Amino acid sequence: MSDTRTADILARRLHDAGCRHAFGMPGGEVLTLLDALHQAGIAFHLVKHENAGGFMAEGVHHVDGAPALLVATVGPGALNAVNVVENARQDRVPMIVVTGAIDADTAARYTHQVLDQRAVFGTVCKASFTMVPGAAEVIVDKALAIATDGRPGPVHIDLPIAVADAPAKAAPALRRRAAMPLAPAPGADLDAARRALAEAKRPLIVAGVDAVNEGAADAIRAAAETLNAPVITAYKGKGLIDEDHPLALGGAGLSPKADTHLLPLVREADVVLLAGYDPIEMRPGWQDAFDPDGQIVIDIAAAPNTHYMHQGSVNVLGHVGPSLAALTGGAPTATGWGSRIAEVQAALAEAFAPEPDWGPGVVIDTCRRVLPRDTRATADSGAHRILLSQMWRCHAPRGLVQSSGLCTMGCAVPLAIGLKLAAPEAPVVSFSGDAGFLMVAGELATAAEMGVAPIFVVFVDRSLALIELKQRQRQLANTGVDFGGTDFAGLARAMGGQGAHVSDRAGLEAVLTDALAARTFTVIAAEIDRRAYDGRL
Repeated sequence: MSDTRTADILARRLHDAGCRHAFGMPGGEVLTLLDALHQAGIAFHLVKHENAGGFMAEGVHHVDGAPALLVATVGPGALNAVNVVENARQDRVPMIVVTGAIDADTAARYTHQVLDQRAVFGTVCKASFTMVPGAAEVIVDKALAIATDGRPGPVHIDLPIAVADAPAKAAPALRRRAAMPLAPAPGADLDAARRALAEAKRPLIVAGVDAVNEGAADAIRAAAETLNAPVITAYKGKGLIDEDHPLALGGAGLSPKADTHLLPLVREADVVLLAGYDPIEMRPGWQDAFDPDGQIVIDIAAAPNTHYMHQGSVNVLGHVGPSLAALTGGAPTATGWGSRIAEVQAALAEAFAPEPDWGPGVVIDTCRRVLPRDTRATADSGAHRILLSQMWRCHAPRGLVQSSGLCTMGCAVPLAIGLKLAAPEAPVVSFSGDAGFLMVAGELATAAEMGVAPIFVVFVDRSLALIELKQRQRQLANTGVDFGGTDFAGLARAMGGQGAHVSDRAGLEAVLTDALAARTFTVIAAEIDRRAYDGRL
């Protein structure tokens, strides 16, 4: 009889795919898998909640490039993970989700914690499989291919208890399909697009998460410089071009204030080049932001356009890098923008300048100035994220990680823990509202147990600021948005870290300097006025 278990096959294939960290909270149904992961060289990290574990796994992915790996036990453990798995689908994160499952013969007459987990995860995953001993390699390889192909996303594997322990014969390594770069095929449409770019006076590039996942930053910068085209990114695309570059216009899609400057510029372009732009993270102002009748709109995407947020004049289904090379090779430098790009940059800088004395903008500005250039940042959902995404300059892709498609709260802290775990030498800072921070405060203990030292900045206004602002705009009563104060610094110390409350720039600078040298995590509670975001977003 073989000594190799089905769980060993699963773990070894995940290790072959680059996975070195798994996250979750085990139950008896996944103990064999945990043993197999350990033997395969994959560290399992116990978290306080499966949802946070998924975000830690995503944070690791953004550093090492391997699929995020989340493990959950049967029933309630599995269902705790649904939010982060849907987040992975909407934010285009490759993730393998392994859930323990009751054996089929037991489930035929046993009902405790039994539910159709594949039906649940089938609605939020690209695919869902049930592991069987005789096809273990095939199932894992299929899962990895689906998770990473096209637009990446989560894939679910249900692992029944007896199947995990069942003897399995290791088959020869399957030949994984080579990732061939897809460029547009020669033809009339390609020729027309090339002519349009060659004749363009005011070309403009909008780039997004597909370009990040394909590693197309260099290709985007080269195309922008060749064409003299300004670059707007979606929030997930921040850093595809260094935001200090003279052609960079930063992120767009959430801030109506930013859009008052960016959308008019988009409409002035004669050719709009959409480079891996996925509109899933954009707000209604970007519906039909491009005019395929009055402009040439060239849409390079990893998947066909079934969203109808916009339409292209020419649609290219392929990879961003080779497609840009095919479209822009030999194109002349456009001269029609004049001083317009610099004018928009200046207007954005003025619109999102920090407050004169103190406020969320001063907090962001101070952090950006004090923290090193290569600092990785994470942002939770809320009013602070809109302001942060305009003010925080990114110099490389994944310099600011956030939940942009699903916009789920409670993501910034675990994302930062995952980033720091995967690259301990790189500075990491997370930005949370006080409500989002409290959702995941228990994971401070996880950070202490891991021995990682991110900096956690909390905007303390004791309110769901963005929702409260919307209430006031609609002249509705203040209901369900305010909550009591928390001693965040004391909480940090109780969880094994260090903490401080700050209310001025000098105090924040001092705490940040200390935090960079600390050997444990630091929570910085920045006290701001409850209406500090009025007029800022």
